[in-house]
Amino acid sequence: MASSKNIQALDFTLPGKLGKPDLMLPFDPRLDQRIAAWLMKMNERYPAQMPSVTIDMNYDQAVEFIEYMHGAMISTNEELHASMPAFKGLASREYSIEGDSGHQIKLFLDEPKATHTPLPCVIHLHGGGMTFDTAESSANIRWRKSLAEQGLLVIGVEFRNEALSPGHHPFPSGLNDCVAAVRWTHDNRDKLGISSLVVIGESGGGNLAVATGIKANKEGWVDVIDGIYAMAPMLFGFYGAPPPELMSWRENLDLMGSYAAVRAFRMVYDPSGAHEDNPLAYPFCATTDLLKGLPPHIFHNYELDLIRDEGVVFAQRLRAAGVAATSKIINGAHHVPELAMPDAVPEITRDTLASIAAFAKGLADK
Repeated sequence: MASSKNIQALDFTLPGKLGKPDLMLPFDPRLDQRIAAWLMKMNERYPAQMPSVTIDMNYDQAVEFIEYMHGAMISTNEELHASMPAFKGLASREYSIEGDSGHQIKLFLDEPKATHTPLPCVIHLHGGGMTFDTAESSANIRWRKSLAEQGLLVIGVEFRNEALSPGHHPFPSGLNDCVAAVRWTHDNRDKLGISSLVVIGESGGGNLAVATGIKANKEGWVDVIDGIYAMAPMLFGFYGAPPPELMSWRENLDLMGSYAAVRAFRMVYDPSGAHEDNPLAYPFCATTDLLKGLPPHIFHNYELDLIRDEGVVFAQRLRAAGVAATSKIINGAHHVPELAMPDAVPEITRDTLASIAAFAKGLADK
């Protein structure tokens, strides 16, 4: 064995906040500089003053923060609409289905024109922490149409959430709307001409996609869903300190997300705090029994994201329960840049679209 005198000391810096506690996201050396440049111009896009976000904020303050986030998201509509491709090869239509309280749920369908064979169907549940954003935003419209160009029938769901819908809509309002959309799509497989049914979502929509699968499994209709694809899913509910296996909650804290912000999302989605152990609200707490029998999953995570490791760890738990589950991490990215800035990182956007399409088509072939 070599003498300890000959062993060179390793010279390294821990990533993110672990190595530099005062680091800010745009200056993190791991971040793709194209994303950094886009983020530096964010204040120009939405100059409104962000409400104070603290760990002890009350419910009304949390709702105010959610409203701000909704406005910030909508502020990108004009820019994204101006850069949107023509999508001339697609046909689009809308449906309206009835929800559990008699309300109407809008569904937005996009597919290639002149389709003569059944197509894989992707049901898209948009992001926004389960509490804001809309299926009619430019980012979500472009994402669905870009997926449809891959040879898919894509359905966007306008589910209820706090910032979009009149009144208060905590859990399980949005989830119930997503479930209704999945059940309706399955009931109309022949009419729609679909060969497989995959539920996808990013961020809060990733939570809803995974929770829809768990609800289907719990209620005995999981065979309706052929696969689930979740990008940066919000699976852990912040009711206290994150568990030690979620290292990204320490490595990337306050880079892309904070304790206070995630707690605010949780307060609006679960105002009474009654669903801490409910896997339909936050799937990270799902038991092995609820995971067994689920369809294949793919988790798409991002290196600099606070919630990066939620998808990583959950995929491990699925595999331990006998479920086919894949997890991957996109280096240099923060949180789903494919939707917010698709043209800034075109190769990432193309790769993600192709990955989702390959997943859905592969399930259709089985």
